[in-house]
Amino acid sequence: MPRLLGVEIPAKKKVAYSLRYINGIGPTRADQLVKDAGLNPDMRAQDLTEEQLNKILQIITENKWVLEGDLRREIAANLKRLQAINCYRGIRHRRSLPVRGQRTSTNARTRKGPRKTVGVTKAAPEKS
Repeated sequence: MPRLLGVEIPAKKKVAYSLRYINGIGPTRADQLVKDAGLNPDMRAQDLTEEQLNKILQIITENKWVLEGDLRREIAANLKRLQAINCYRGIRHRRSLPVRGQRTSTNARTRKGPRKTVGVTKAAPEKS
């Protein structure tokens, strides 16, 4: 398996699809990388030479893309900042509720988790 930026990309998949396993590279950037590196789009990742891998790394550094660990840290810092300044979005993140204006009276189960029944409970029968 070829390694790029500390990530082992799948060897049997086409290069553009394999590159997507790197956090921060999606479909558009993967296609752009393949095109800029002058690679055959139908080439498999296992067929990449060291020279071609270095070319891909060179393109990433030239474009100054934030990837993998740095990207994760940046996103986490952004969320912490939103929560620290007590803005609406930060409060929604803190409470694990939808952030972007979705309804919550129904739906939003993915974000809120499984239903928790609140309220009516049966009282234990009294003994006389």
